[in-house]
Amino acid sequence: LSLYKYLRMLDLFYRGGPLFMGLLTLIFLIIVIYSFLKGYEITEGKISNPLDISRSLGLTKELGLLALVMGVLGQLISLFAAFKSIQLGSIEVSSTVILDGFQVSMITTIYGLVIFLLAMILYRGSLYFFLKKP
Repeated sequence: LSLYKYLRMLDLFYRGGPLFMGLLTLIFLIIVIYSFLKGYEITEGKISNPLDISRSLGLTKELGLLALVMGVLGQLISLFAAFKSIQLGSIEVSSTVILDGFQVSMITTIYGLVIFLLAMILYRGSLYFFLKKP
């Protein structure tokens, strides 16, 4: 990863809002750690029933959905704040300002969607790997 790409990712993180982007990153870390811990338990034989395997990995899917919802919530809150500022007349309204605001508001939604997709791939891949018949 070059320094430019690193700085660009950091810029997107701050533009998306450190609160929601930080929460989404925390959810992503929890998904990864939880999935690997459950995978370790399954490979060690602590969880062997297929129904229990499916249930134990289900939290990965649910946390991915939470990330998606948090991303959309972050977008709606930022759009609400932008519309409130426009209504109060505290910012000058031009097409450039509105389009830039929409672009910034979508950062959390895209990040939440990416986390959701990664969680679903991890969930489905784990189910396939651990429940396949030899």
